[in-house]
Amino acid sequence: MTKEAAVEQVVVVGGGPVGLWLAAELRLGGASVTVLEAREERDPNSKALTLHPRTLEVLACRGIVGRFLAEGVRIPSGHFAGLDDRMDFRVLDTPYPFTLALPQARTEELLEEHARSAGVVVLRGERVTGLVQHDDRVTLHGVSTADAAYVVGCDGARSTVRAAAGVDFPGTDTTTWGWLGDVVLDDPPPQPVLSVTGADGGLMVVALPGGVHRFVGSDPTGNRADWPGELTLAELRATVVRVAGRDFGMRDPRWLSRFGNATRQAAEYRRGRVLLAGDAAHVHFPTGGVGLNVGVQDAANLGWKLAAVVTGRAPEPLLDTYHAERHPVGVDLLRATRAQTALMTNYGPETSALRSLLSDAIADVPEFSRVLAERLSALDVAYPAPPGAHPLTGRRAPDLRFADGRGLFDLLHEGRHIAINTTEPADAHPTDAHRADLPVDPPEEWAAITAALIRPDGHVAWAAT
Repeated sequence: MTKEAAVEQVVVVGGGPVGLWLAAELRLGGASVTVLEAREERDPNSKALTLHPRTLEVLACRGIVGRFLAEGVRIPSGHFAGLDDRMDFRVLDTPYPFTLALPQARTEELLEEHARSAGVVVLRGERVTGLVQHDDRVTLHGVSTADAAYVVGCDGARSTVRAAAGVDFPGTDTTTWGWLGDVVLDDPPPQPVLSVTGADGGLMVVALPGGVHRFVGSDPTGNRADWPGELTLAELRATVVRVAGRDFGMRDPRWLSRFGNATRQAAEYRRGRVLLAGDAAHVHFPTGGVGLNVGVQDAANLGWKLAAVVTGRAPEPLLDTYHAERHPVGVDLLRATRAQTALMTNYGPETSALRSLLSDAIADVPEFSRVLAERLSALDVAYPAPPGAHPLTGRRAPDLRFADGRGLFDLLHEGRHIAINTTEPADAHPTDAHRADLPVDPPEEWAAITAALIRPDGHVAWAAT
């Protein structure tokens, strides 16, 4: 596409999971969209391995979760700061009470198939070098797609889009380094996930497809601000032996890497015609595998709003609600990951005692475990509601069941609002909303609801008794 071509409605910069999901959501809402990805080929290495319950619900709301469930490994628990006792996800009120282990490379591949099938144009080898905002468009530099009504930066922690838009990225620099290694094991642990923590460090061993295991962890030698150098197999083996007492017969490394705890958040998720999502908006120590999940949920919030604006179905100020709703989620994300980092990267007796105390609480106090699990899985996310609104407003709607046998997640496949048992005037809900009768056998908090409007992202727009 050249500068003389028509202005694209939306250009998404970055073809990772967040950018691909956002692009598919935009197409579902009727917007034209092009994804620009700097890499010529998909990265075969997988930073992320886990899809959380709310992310699985998001996929279910578009009818594609089965593709992921068919390949991933269901793990009915999750960890907080690598504590010995794990949170039980089986108590969660969701059709997906587990974490799904699936390498990011495969997740990305499935999401690209979904995006392309929706009509998204994905261009590889297109590296954005800068941009300029105008009153009616954004001009991108360095790429063939030159102009767009809106640009969304999904281009990672070193986001060119964020920097070119002049958005501040305050936070803290790296003070400690973790490590990971994908290797073949001759003597693997019998369980799919093994955690070991002691005075010499902490690690997790996770089984991956193809006979590979991932070691991920940290140890006291990583508590430094400067770059420790490239990780070698010899160093990984020595560290694992020091922490776990044996090397599990590791050999044939597929990927060795380090990661730091730099923690930052964009001051604005929207500046004019430029918006940010995923790692371009927030970076942190990868505790609990939350990064990819929060990014996909950013995209779920933004997609329907931006599509409605560019197609003329909603006023432009709707985009301001993206920052208003998702920035606080990012604040909470950084708080949670910083707390876990403190527990995971300090090895003195005081921290050991705190870890033991919290681990016992997870095991002995089911409500504490459930609250942590809801936070990690993002099932507890509730967006700000106006004064006097029903308490359900802004919260995630569960998979309500209806008399025809379908669930709410089924009704959301088309990405439209769901108007439940309402004959309100047209200005009270979108005119293209899908109509539904009251659910049957609803959960207790929904029992008194006589009408409601569910947003395309599955959150409650309003509810009434």
